[in-house]
Amino acid sequence: MSQISIQADDLSMRFKDRMLFHIPQLNIGPQEAIYLSGDNGVGKTTLLKILSGLQKPTTGHVNLHHQNWASRFFRGQRDGGVIYMHQTPYMFDGTVFDNVRYGLKYCFTDRQSQRNEVINALRLVGLETLADEHISVLSGGERQRVAMARAWVLKPSVLLMDESSASLDAESIERQVLLAEDLLERGASLVITSHQRNALTQLCRRHWTISQNKLVERADLQLVNEDKNHYAFA
Repeated sequence: MSQISIQADDLSMRFKDRMLFHIPQLNIGPQEAIYLSGDNGVGKTTLLKILSGLQKPTTGHVNLHHQNWASRFFRGQRDGGVIYMHQTPYMFDGTVFDNVRYGLKYCFTDRQSQRNEVINALRLVGLETLADEHISVLSGGERQRVAMARAWVLKPSVLLMDESSASLDAESIERQVLLAEDLLERGASLVITSHQRNALTQLCRRHWTISQNKLVERADLQLVNEDKNHYAFA
């Protein structure tokens, strides 16, 4: 897995007369795990979509390895991409196996290698026995497991997890943690949004929050006394 870093300068997002946020500088280094928190509507999802290339900021640039993000496309590409996971992931009409294999279809691997990776991913998330079932029979938590497996098989360098653990039971969160830990060990970086702390956010050693249109980094790693220990990005 290739290690990459993301840098953004003068990043802002405005909707008509409303300034959602302005971030003079942002950096995500290799093998970092970052917890992104904030009230509803402050722009957490928007920021992740901008970092993933799914949304264009009002001002500023997001650069990957000093190259303009807009000129780089990672769809269907392994080992080096940025993947965005939504709280309610889109599922394709087909089997559980087909949904996890979707991204691998565009990679340079043979079908047997693809099958082996998909089955391994489904085993890790506890859904191996449901591989041939239609996606419609799965619960919301099981679909989120499928989404995590689908991201994991692509071995992204950066995984952006947008409330992916919301409303999940403890087992489903632990399954996410298992794959997230594996990606971190391989050198990937994670940005995780969540309204509450859990086993997934405990992987993080940095804590960002969006407050009063600014991105703020909390100084305490254990997320204690949050209102007293923080500094704004310069």
